[in-house]
Amino acid sequence: MAGYDYIIVGSGTAGATLAARLSEDEAARVLVLESGGADTGFWLKLPVGYYKSIYDSRVSHLYRGEQDPGIAGRQMDCPRGRVVGGSSSINGLIYIRGQHADFDDWQALGAEGWSFNDVLPHFRAFETYSGPPSQFRGAHGPLQVSDLRNDNAACKDWLKAAMAHGLPRNDDFNGETAYGVGAYQLTLRGRWRESAATAFLHPALQRPNLTLETNAHVTEITFDRLRATGIRYVKNGATHEVHADCEVILCGGSVQTPQLLQLSGIGPATLLREHGLAVRHDAPEVGENLQDHLQMRTIVELDQRGASLNDHIRNPLSLAKMGLEWLAQARGPLTVGAGQVGGAACTKYAEGGRPDLQLFVMPLSVDKPGTPLHRYSGFTTSFWQCHPESRGSVRIASTDPFADPHIRTNYLAAEKDRQVIVEGVRLVRELYDRPEFRHRWTREVVPGAEYQSDAEVLDAVRQMAGTVYHLVGTCRMGSDANAVVDPKLHVNGVDGLRVVDASVMPKITSANTNAPTFMIAEKAAGMIRAAAR
Repeated sequence: MAGYDYIIVGSGTAGATLAARLSEDEAARVLVLESGGADTGFWLKLPVGYYKSIYDSRVSHLYRGEQDPGIAGRQMDCPRGRVVGGSSSINGLIYIRGQHADFDDWQALGAEGWSFNDVLPHFRAFETYSGPPSQFRGAHGPLQVSDLRNDNAACKDWLKAAMAHGLPRNDDFNGETAYGVGAYQLTLRGRWRESAATAFLHPALQRPNLTLETNAHVTEITFDRLRATGIRYVKNGATHEVHADCEVILCGGSVQTPQLLQLSGIGPATLLREHGLAVRHDAPEVGENLQDHLQMRTIVELDQRGASLNDHIRNPLSLAKMGLEWLAQARGPLTVGAGQVGGAACTKYAEGGRPDLQLFVMPLSVDKPGTPLHRYSGFTTSFWQCHPESRGSVRIASTDPFADPHIRTNYLAAEKDRQVIVEGVRLVRELYDRPEFRHRWTREVVPGAEYQSDAEVLDAVRQMAGTVYHLVGTCRMGSDANAVVDPKLHVNGVDGLRVVDASVMPKITSANTNAPTFMIAEKAAGMIRAAAR
């Protein structure tokens, strides 16, 4: 049986970052196990390729939530990256940390040492930002972060409307404040996507003390009484077992990490016994506290002035121009991510002046990634509630490690969530109706002018809203007895086992979750290396 100091389960944002940092110690033997394959496809490299990759079963595990009454009985898609680099290889490239107060919230919830002032040095340590120098930004880290490299006239008019409405201009959402409107930053290196794999894992694999096993599906954590000793995994139909002299570290994300813990006897005792599993440690919150941002898209039809990418994508000359701009200048529509401009705003329900809506704007329209752009000249403003109060869960469906767990999304269960998302539709409509933008569009397509009253708007949201793929929280970090992990990310109740991924967030950050997941791994690496000294 092979032996390592550290076994990392998952090569996604957290796993790749952690592997690179731990292997900087030449004496540390590190193994990374990834259930997917290599990140070699063209669409995984092209920035706008997320549009094709996120629902590609070759690189994405296409989980689905259970029927959810909060969204009219629909089942929400919950794709997660199943490829080297994990979801960072298929996501929309948006790089935004979230509000400073997001991390102060974590500390208030028992995550000692995770306030904004505590985590800022870790953000700066892994980041190289191409924009102006700032005390808030990093300039020497492995991860390349770029300002938007595409101009669009309709997006500029939308920003003018938002500022005329009273939202301040913000040139850096990762700077002093996340409040206001401006252009989003992206994880880009030159003209290509920057993922956790390209920034961290691939360079680190040149070290002899780091090993990556792909197509390795982890089935169980092995134990000696209450100490994690290693991992069993299946590759090419054969079962393998590896030993960890120091620690097993789970980086599988908010679906797979709680599933693996439960399969290994760590979870709610009642659930484990229902499936005939021995209870190694009764941890009632493993798989609970699931949070996600529910996104409502609004779409208007532009007046055919060529500002929508829906038109350009069907024009061979425009496509050729896009390709040339990308190839020659590393700019243009092929370099964009899931949002071009947008920002953070307050509804009447916001508390203490803290934004409760995050807005994303794209000069195109589509039903969902992977489907054709609409044939009309669409323009989309999406938004989500920054901190939903509704909570779901992830629970094993069987003892089969290859079977998908039950994902209960539980959207809009809380009254405040329903109030804020209805108010969000009204705010976006106000921005569309501002004179700075009103001249650009002819009709509202989604949700549609027929939805006007609060009840009608909420009904539209239930039928039309979708996920932003921000599942977090299922292995909550805290200082109380029910927390799944402590502030140093040790799994409570056992030894030699940590969780380092988005599942440890006690509360979802206000915006996209990839940047804070990088930070979690960066901070965890320092704690793990300090403990080993």
